[in-house]
Amino acid sequence: MEIRWLTAFLDFPADEFGDEVTFWRAIAGSTISPPRGDKKQFASLEPFNGDPHLRVQRVDSGPGGVHLDLHVIDLGATARHAQSVGAELVSVSDGLTLLRSPGGFVFCLVPWQGQTTRSRPIRWPGDTISIIDQVCIDVPARAYERECTFWTELTGWPISAGTTYRHLIRPDHIPLRILLQRIGYGVIGAHVDLASTHPQEEVNRHADWGAEVVAHHDHWTVMADPTGRPYCITARNPRTGELPT
Repeated sequence: MEIRWLTAFLDFPADEFGDEVTFWRAIAGSTISPPRGDKKQFASLEPFNGDPHLRVQRVDSGPGGVHLDLHVIDLGATARHAQSVGAELVSVSDGLTLLRSPGGFVFCLVPWQGQTTRSRPIRWPGDTISIIDQVCIDVPARAYERECTFWTELTGWPISAGTTYRHLIRPDHIPLRILLQRIGYGVIGAHVDLASTHPQEEVNRHADWGAEVVAHHDHWTVMADPTGRPYCITARNPRTGELPT
């Protein structure tokens, strides 16, 4: 089994879909593809170079959130492997297998369609460079060790050391990092992170688009988009994904 590509899906309730897509398209520096799906519920945020790794979806119920699509060659074999290392099969439809991790995080297996080229970071006025390049899975402490083991076994990728944060060490062609964060309580969920050369300038730009600052930390700022969805702007290198030393 080999994961050939990763996509982060931003899932929005119907009454938030239009405005939220406009916000995320703007901060990603992307265009929006024509809608797809039987209800025109899917679209890609198209980068100016490279293959898309961000998609949006309108959901009929619930608050939405973030989930991952894993693009693979053999859906059946990958689903069996996922179940053998602890995933729960939720549903199977044409070209889509929905699973749940041991900690309860929902993700999808979809066919790989030849994506190979990571998009380059966007250069903004003022010389800030940034890219949405990470999905952070927020895992309650009770499930953290099992969840880290699961994602390592599922992907076959090594994982970094750490007590509160660990990231999977992705192959060079994969466009998204997967970070696992230990949280003290609550239910498992996820948010996206940006890497930026000038985080404060990035924060200011997002605020102009309607986002709000939630909390400042040494290497990242927690933001809320115009509907309150959390995400982070980090000081990681937009090209390598690594924090400054």
